Amino acid sequence: MPSLKDLRNRITSVKSTRKITKAMQMVAAAKLRRAQESALAARPYSERMATVLANLSSSMEGRDDAPQLLAGNGKDQTHLLVVCTAERGLCGGFNSSIARLAREHADRLMAQGKTVKIITVGKKGNDILKRLYGRFIIDTVDLRAARTLAFSHAQAIAQKVLKLFEDGQFDVCTLFFAEFKSVISQKPTALQLIPASVKGGKTPDLGGAIYDSEPDEGEILADLLPRNIAVQIFRALLENAASEQGARMSAMDSATRNAGDMINKLSIRYNRQRQAQITKELIEIISGAEAL
Repeated sequence: MPSLKDLRNRITSVKSTRKITKAMQMVAAAKLRRAQESALAARPYSERMATVLANLSSSMEGRDDAPQLLAGNGKDQTHLLVVCTAERGLCGGFNSSIARLAREHADRLMAQGKTVKIITVGKKGNDILKRLYGRFIIDTVDLRAARTLAFSHAQAIAQKVLKLFEDGQFDVCTLFFAEFKSVISQKPTALQLIPASVKGGKTPDLGGAIYDSEPDEGEILADLLPRNIAVQIFRALLENAASEQGARMSAMDSATRNAGDMINKLSIRYNRQRQAQITKELIEIISGAEAL
């Protein structure tokens, strides 16, 4: 049984931990608003880009001169997985849920005899995946030095992916991230980047109008498809940033409440043990007085 001093020390320690978790919760709440606004602002541009690509790609179906980023290179053997996670932990199951989705996708591909290559964006994803899939990781992107996410960060990742594709290092590329739903809900998502997944784009109602493109669709797609990869990666980074802060806010709120419950239980235990010790001392004094 721990002594009264041990219980006092433990109560003090838990109170200090509660102060830290409460401070982290407040910091995450402050960062969440800004990150959420950025993520929501990026969605319309990303969705509109998908709509434009869906429009243009419909006229390129079945054509031999369709860009490889749209039609693919005709093979489906080597898959590149770009896994975006956070640089820091203490955010609940945020990082592990994205890594789990990527692992399931990789296992499914390897069961079919496919070759898997992985690029990790974020330290935590790399730490999780390298335990079992370290031999498949070909590159790691570290964004710890970035105080604010910028489009240039996504462009740098997109250029790496495009260079690997041009060199014939993979056939299909899939992006993994967490889509921000709410403070308590972040949905792990897989998005195919190469060949471009444009079937989900919504074709606008043109009212029967006939339109033409200048220059032709092939030239426009040759410029838009590489840009679309950077746009989708940037959106994934922003969604991840908002999801990370939301998950951290929820995790720290739970940790703060659990610390409070633990303090209450330890205080009750401390008071009962102290009361028992005082009662024991009183009995010893009374017994000694009666013996005289």
